[in-house]
Amino acid sequence: MTSIAPAAPVPSAFSDRPEHWLQIDWRRVQRNVRGMQVRIAKATKEGDWRRVKALQRYLTRSFSGKALAVRRVTENQGRRTPGIDGVVWSTPTAKRNAIGALRSRGYHPLPLRRVFIPKKNGKLRPLGIPSMKDRAMQALYLLALLPVAETIADRNSYGFRPRRSTADAIVQCHVVLGRSFSAPWVLEADVKGCFDNIDHQWLIDHVPMDKVVLRKWLKAGVVETGTLLPTEAGTPQGGIISPTLANLALDGMEKALEDLFGVKNSKKAKQHQVNLVRYADDFVITGRSKELLENEIQPLVVRFLAQRGLVLAPEKTSITHIDEGFDFLGWNVRKYGGKLLIKPSKGNVHAFLSKVRDVIRANNGATQEHLILQLNPIIRGWTNYHRSQVASAAFSRADAMIWRSLWRWAKRRHPGKGARWVKERYFHQIGTRAWTFAAHLPTDVSRTHKEAQYRALAYASDTKIRRYVKIRSDANPFDPADEFYLEERQSATMLDSVLHRRQLVSLLQQQRSRCALCSEPITQATGWHDHHIQYRVYGGGDQLSNRVLLHPVCHQQVHHLKLSVTKPTPQGV
Repeated sequence: MTSIAPAAPVPSAFSDRPEHWLQIDWRRVQRNVRGMQVRIAKATKEGDWRRVKALQRYLTRSFSGKALAVRRVTENQGRRTPGIDGVVWSTPTAKRNAIGALRSRGYHPLPLRRVFIPKKNGKLRPLGIPSMKDRAMQALYLLALLPVAETIADRNSYGFRPRRSTADAIVQCHVVLGRSFSAPWVLEADVKGCFDNIDHQWLIDHVPMDKVVLRKWLKAGVVETGTLLPTEAGTPQGGIISPTLANLALDGMEKALEDLFGVKNSKKAKQHQVNLVRYADDFVITGRSKELLENEIQPLVVRFLAQRGLVLAPEKTSITHIDEGFDFLGWNVRKYGGKLLIKPSKGNVHAFLSKVRDVIRANNGATQEHLILQLNPIIRGWTNYHRSQVASAAFSRADAMIWRSLWRWAKRRHPGKGARWVKERYFHQIGTRAWTFAAHLPTDVSRTHKEAQYRALAYASDTKIRRYVKIRSDANPFDPADEFYLEERQSATMLDSVLHRRQLVSLLQQQRSRCALCSEPITQATGWHDHHIQYRVYGGGDQLSNRVLLHPVCHQQVHHLKLSVTKPTPQGV
């Protein structure tokens, strides 16, 4: 799709083990890792565990696996957060040296640095921060473990898994509860301190990975307020591999229910209507009667968790009739007159409005434009989360409450001015709305006189409801048979997520959602950089014909190696 040519001679071309970080051929690296992961998933599906172990060992010792692990921990949000040793890998030299340091022989992880972050209920959640090397080692072994975890995972588990989200979980709730003959009773439950209490011996015995390395991670200990504390149970929140370990500990719950109440579409299953929907350690189970959930299903779940050192959280576990409704993942699921409606929960709406009010109060002395720039991402993020369900009324109420807070903010800034003056200063006619909170922008020569010269606050009610199509329950991102299905789904999802940014959509379509340098897919997880073919300092403009999208590391390569990247041809790739 692109022509790539070095603008100047490069002493060392791409090779299997280049000496410089920015000379790594990431396309080859990703292909090597992907090929090994597909083989691991195939061996897992066939039950050939000796081959799984051999392929995992090969992957964790490969240059490609180590390079991709280092890339992950040096490009994610925590790349500037050090562990207990205070080390971060911020330079290309440090990153290249880190690849050679990832060896299992003689490896001893450092204790985690423990910090506490506030939870919604006012309590504190412990978060363990590993060192950069330990994070990279976890990322490396996760590359080998994830294909196994995805192949043996519960079909209706949606948390901390690639290509799955809360939207998939809530749509599955609609599938199992939405019909007139669906199960009317729901067991909603949450595992108490899941990450902190998983039994170490159970993980060592059942997680299909290097047992020696896993034991070292689990027993590394934590440092809290300068004191080294042992870790007797749990896998610390903050570790890259921890969510997958927690999922593996909870996988099998769906099979345990099917063994007792029948597999999908069987006569026994239709009689009991037992269905599980799980997102991480938060799950719901449907049933035909309250007695079935109380006397058979809940005891089964308790026994299942006890084998793993876990228990249910009493304050978050209850049995509810669907006509009364229940909250799950920020939504309220309830039947009204026999019709199932899923709306933003009261608690979620309250938390959103509280966050907006906090931002407004914190910006009493800020400019109007600065306040708008602070609020718009919050509003858009909340509405995008809920726009797949029945949220129009909640969006309109949120707009009204936000307007009231902004009116008080504006009046408080000018106690000596009248309401009309305040209105004309902060609220403007944009389209058919006469009370839009908007700031005047300075005159811009690139704008025509017909364009509005305002920075406007986003309206929640402007977000249109768009029904979400749930991922197929048995789809596996490491199975070649599902590649076409998942690629089409990912492209549609990504384009839908950036519809308000028309220029990005145009670039993504021109490039078929692939990097202009390495031709590998651009996703929300990989991120992207907007590269100007002719540098702006040399007179290049912002027009689409002068821009391409690149992966962040590919963007660094283009500049470091002085590569030239051209636009895709009309024929595409």
